[in-house]
Amino acid sequence: MRPGVGVAFTPRTPRVVAARRLQRRRDRDASGRFLAEGPQAVREALAVAGGVVELFYTAEAADRHAELVAAAGDRASPVTDEALAGLAETVQPQGLVAVCRQLDVALADVLACAPKLVTVCADIRDPGNAGTVLRTADAAGAGAVVFAGEAVDPYNGKAVRASAGSLFHVDVVREPDPAATVAALHRSGLRVLAADARGADDLDDLADAGDLAAPTAWLFGSEAHGLPAELAERADARVRVPIHGRAESLNLAAAAAICLYASARAQRGR
Repeated sequence: MRPGVGVAFTPRTPRVVAARRLQRRRDRDASGRFLAEGPQAVREALAVAGGVVELFYTAEAADRHAELVAAAGDRASPVTDEALAGLAETVQPQGLVAVCRQLDVALADVLACAPKLVTVCADIRDPGNAGTVLRTADAAGAGAVVFAGEAVDPYNGKAVRASAGSLFHVDVVREPDPAATVAALHRSGLRVLAADARGADDLDDLADAGDLAAPTAWLFGSEAHGLPAELAERADARVRVPIHGRAESLNLAAAAAICLYASARAQRGR
């Protein structure tokens, strides 16, 4: 428990009420804060300097994850099981929910660091897909993930959970104009490749020819509609992942993993 506090907060405690509002995007945007649920997300959030504003925890969680509560120090606040359930968005919450500061980085600052691999999620609406792509980008060594256009909020609770902590590892950029984003990527010297199931270029052919070793930004569109045609046309190449079996297509997360790892392997070889 927080030093000097012996009574757990309830669902009506003002700080719990304020935190619960962060489940809505307009309140996240207005406050610049979001919720991270569960021990994995909390652990990664605590590793970011100034990342955690407040940690809510139940008595059971204090026993099971004493090191995380201790790491939060005077930012940790005990809550009742009922209060925690109201803050959590999972069916079986694990007793920890952190209020975190949003981590947005400006695209110009990202590009100033000359990243070799960047992921752009253009108009991706599904938070589970967005979080999974973010996690995959982190695993592949991408320097940043850009959420462009009408993309889902990366601080949506489902997206945060799907990222499995990777949200706190990779620079997150939000850009309203996808075309301007592609132009900025080009100006920085990145080759821009659009993942397109009907693309003219085959990913295996590009890999075999050594064309994936250059610093690259991958564009991914929504699973339902793909990339907007006008955005795909701005890419240096429209690349399809080859289908060797009878599957009709790959889902977004699987296609992103294949593309990003193909670039990561080529760049490591270089």
